[in-house]
Amino acid sequence: MAELQQTAMKKPVRAFRLGLFSRLPVNTKIAIGLALVLIVILLSLCAPWLTPYDPNANDLNNVLQKPSVKHWFGTDNFGRDIFTRTLYAGRIDLQIGIVAVVVPLIAGSVIGLFAGYFGGWFNILMMRLVDVMISFPFMVLIIAIISILGPGLMNMYIAIFLVGWTSYARIVRGEVLVVKQQEYILAARSIGYGHGRIIFRHILPNVISPAIVFAMSDVVLCILTGASLSFLGLGVQPPAAEWGAMISEGRSYIINAWWISTLPGLAIIVTGLGFSLLGDGLAEKIENQS
Repeated sequence: MAELQQTAMKKPVRAFRLGLFSRLPVNTKIAIGLALVLIVILLSLCAPWLTPYDPNANDLNNVLQKPSVKHWFGTDNFGRDIFTRTLYAGRIDLQIGIVAVVVPLIAGSVIGLFAGYFGGWFNILMMRLVDVMISFPFMVLIIAIISILGPGLMNMYIAIFLVGWTSYARIVRGEVLVVKQQEYILAARSIGYGHGRIIFRHILPNVISPAIVFAMSDVVLCILTGASLSFLGLGVQPPAAEWGAMISEGRSYIINAWWISTLPGLAIIVTGLGFSLLGDGLAEKIENQS
């Protein structure tokens, strides 16, 4: 009995220490990605102290001003400072990227855990539902749900929540099917550990890393989804500053006032690059440890 207990406890602790939550080695991808993400977050949070302008205040005396010392990114067709609006828009887009990932990550991981561990009718039902949902293009489903609910930030969250959990459920379920056959899980069952302890203490720490790595890329997808929906008028509504909406507003002036659309677009690229590099670095770290 003592030997079984030692077997059941040894592997989860070791896997947890060597997993995603251990101290990360310094490498180029993680360093650059983390630096870019932190810069975007800090600029967005410090927006009130970095610019004296109101992001939504019109100034018809300074319409379509080129980038200058007074207006670093120029102004739009309402005289609003583009630099100010880009910083404040970062708050909304980062919120979209993080909130729209955390909820599906938690929900999908829990569903994948139970489906993979218990199997049976619940596993069949959830996986058939996942198959049906992923058979449709992601953006088409999102637009269809928002068309029913109506445009707006909250409805966009609901649409992403209803669709986004499927990827996490498949990732975690696949990992659980492998891990639950390991010796330390069989040992935990044989000494009478309950299902809850086995799932959340022994299995979860060993299967969650791939889902979290995928979440880094999913943040980029959610930011692009939010920007695309706002571009189409289905996401964040005017006059709120949002990168996709700003790009849409500048379409009519792209020749004579390129900065209205181009500079918010560059903000999307930098943010996406940061999260992508961070996700790639974490994936390489886990792969090297396996």
